[in-house]
Amino acid sequence: MQSRIKALSKMGRLEKLMDINTLEFEFNSSPFMGKWLIEALDLSFGYAGGLPLINNLSLSVGKKDRVAIIGKNGKGKTTFLNLLAGELAPSTGEVRQHPSLKLAYFGQTNINRLDLKKTIEQEIMEAHPDYSRAAARRICGAMMFDGDKALKKIEILSGGERSRVLLGKLLVSPANMLLLDEPTNHLDMESIDSLVEAINTFDGAVILVTHSELILREVATRLIIFDGGEIRAFEGTYDEFLEKIGWSNEVAESGPAKAKQRINKKEARKLRADLLAEKQKTLGPMQKKMKEIEEEIIRLEQKAEEENRQLLAASQENDPDAIASFSKAYHDSRGKVDQLFDKLEGITAEHDSKVKEFEERFNAIG
Repeated sequence: MQSRIKALSKMGRLEKLMDINTLEFEFNSSPFMGKWLIEALDLSFGYAGGLPLINNLSLSVGKKDRVAIIGKNGKGKTTFLNLLAGELAPSTGEVRQHPSLKLAYFGQTNINRLDLKKTIEQEIMEAHPDYSRAAARRICGAMMFDGDKALKKIEILSGGERSRVLLGKLLVSPANMLLLDEPTNHLDMESIDSLVEAINTFDGAVILVTHSELILREVATRLIIFDGGEIRAFEGTYDEFLEKIGWSNEVAESGPAKAKQRINKKEARKLRADLLAEKQKTLGPMQKKMKEIEEEIIRLEQKAEEENRQLLAASQENDPDAIASFSKAYHDSRGKVDQLFDKLEGITAEHDSKVKEFEERFNAIG
C-alpha cells in the first residue's frame, strides 16, 4: 500500500508541474493612501576606493508604478536596490520612505536570513501567521516544492532552492512595495508565468532588476537604465526605450544620436540560422535523454506491476521465499523509478532554462 501511494504521488507530481501555470496565487498587498512610497533625491554612492556607481539620481515611486532597473552586471543595479531598502547609506543625497511603507525585498543575499532549522512550509507560514497550511502548500508548489518537498529543512537546500523559498515568503508578506532582484533566476517557465501574473495583479509598486526581455515587456512601464557609464530614467516601456533611445553600443558613432545600427536582412537570416543550429545541437541531446528516461520509467513501472502481482500470488500461496524475492525485486524497481523521476526533473528544468535563453536571443536578433 505504501509503495502504491508513493507511485501515485510521483505521477501526481508530474501532472502538477504541467499545470502549475494555472495556479492563482498573488502577493499580499497592504493598503497605502499616500502619493509617493519612496523618493530618492540626488542620490550618489560609491564603495571605498572605487569609482562612483550612482551619481545624482532622483526617483519618485508611486503606488502603482512598475519600474525595471536594467543594464549589464556589475554596474550598480543591486546597490541601488539596497539604497532604496535602507540597507546602504548614500554618499550624498537621501532616500525618503513614507511612514506607511511596507517593503518586501527579494535580494540574492537575503537567503541568509532564513532559519536553517525550519522547514520550507514553516518559513512560508511564518511570513504571515494567518496563512493556512493549504495556502502555504500552494505557494510551495508554485515555487517547485510540491508534496513532501515542502517538509525539507532549509539547511539541506541549495542556494537556488533557498532563493525560491525567499520568493515564496514574499508572496504572503503584507507589502505595498516589492523590490525584486533577479526573481526568476531559479524558476521554471511555468513558475515565471505565475510570478508575472502575480506582479501584474499586485496592488502596490514594484521595482525589479531583470535581464529577461519577456519580464520587461510584460511588467515594466518605467525604466532606470545603467548604460555607458551613465544612469538615466526613462518614462515608458522597454520597447519604447529601444525604439527611441536604445543601448549605447547600438548607437552609431556618426549621425543623429537616436540613429541605431541595424542588422540587415541577410545578416539577420544568417544569425537566426546559426542560432537555430546551435539550439538544435544543444536541446537535441537533452530531449533525447528525456525521452529515454521516460521510456525507462514506463518499462520499470510495468515491471513493478508484474512483480507486485507475483508478490500477491506468493502471499496467497504462503510461499516465504517467493514473497521475499518478489518483494525485493518490486522495491528495487520502485526505487529506480524514483531516481529516474528526480533525474528527469533536473534535465527538464535545465531544458526549460535553455529554451528561455534561446527565445531571448532570437528576440534580440529581431
